[in-house]
Amino acid sequence: MNPPLIDPLVFEALQANAGADFVLQLIEAFAEEAPLLAQQLREAAAAGDSAQFETIAHSLKSNGVTFGAARLAELAGRLEWQGLATGGAATSAAIDELTAEIAAALLALQAAARA
Repeated sequence: MNPPLIDPLVFEALQANAGADFVLQLIEAFAEEAPLLAQQLREAAAAGDSAQFETIAHSLKSNGVTFGAARLAELAGRLEWQGLATGGAATSAAIDELTAEIAAALLALQAAARA
């Protein structure tokens, strides 16, 4: 059995602490920024810019933790930790996996926020 894309306890705690309206604003901002961050992650990898790559991966990891998107946080954290050490096709595949997880998490977040 797969865990939910969004941990409901984490998400409910976020809504309780920050307010449902503000959380919706956070999700909307993440929906705009996350695809750009994924593209910047890919560009940093292509340029061999380890510092930028790790900074972007850290930002995505933090967003995942905040929203209760554990798999997103795990994938981004792995990229942050590994940096560009794996290189080439492995890094590209990991970015592809993270990008797909971002899209799935966004759909789940938007549904959770409107529930």
